[in-house]
Amino acid sequence: MTSYILADNQDLTRFALECIVRQDERNTVRRATDRGSLLALLKEAENSVVVLDYTLFDFTDESQLLVMSERFAMASWLLISDELTEGFLRRMVYLSHAFSIVFKDSPLRDIREALRAAAQGKRYVCQRAMEQILVQPREDERPDVLTATEMEIVRCIARGMSTKEIATERYSSFHTIATHRKNIFRKLKVNTAHEVIKYALRAGWVDPSDFYI
Repeated sequence: MTSYILADNQDLTRFALECIVRQDERNTVRRATDRGSLLALLKEAENSVVVLDYTLFDFTDESQLLVMSERFAMASWLLISDELTEGFLRRMVYLSHAFSIVFKDSPLRDIREALRAAAQGKRYVCQRAMEQILVQPREDERPDVLTATEMEIVRCIARGMSTKEIATERYSSFHTIATHRKNIFRKLKVNTAHEVIKYALRAGWVDPSDFYI
């Protein structure tokens, strides 16, 4: 029997992962919706497999994630997201052996293999992640320029607004705003809203009195 904690706030992905995990009726599945609930669940079952979409959780940066993984050394971690930056992937792989990595568009066989490896305390890194890790980093690489719309969405993020709230305020669809967020993360080479806010603050794009973190 393996204890799984699904830390993914995307309903469809969480449902699919739970279906895969529950194919073995001996497995137990619990859900975490934020860093606090994840911490509480790990205190109850320290040897769990944590399946985490880091980009949708409230970790301030990867250091918080690494500290949590060190605190709960018996746990195994499977990172599964739409997209993760090369720098983040390198740090996860080089600084800890606790993390397996796949993407949400990985073949199902890779996701199953990653879940199986994590349950056995082994590490699995999919081919796409390895290719990103092995790319030689460029010191002079600069982020792509954000569009006016993307800058406005960055300011909304800094105000603590969710994707749904931004869509309502801008009379746009949830999918449109989600796509803008994904493009912003890619251009700035960040993984979470917290990192977007830090970047915007350093760049002077937002007034410190207006931002939320």
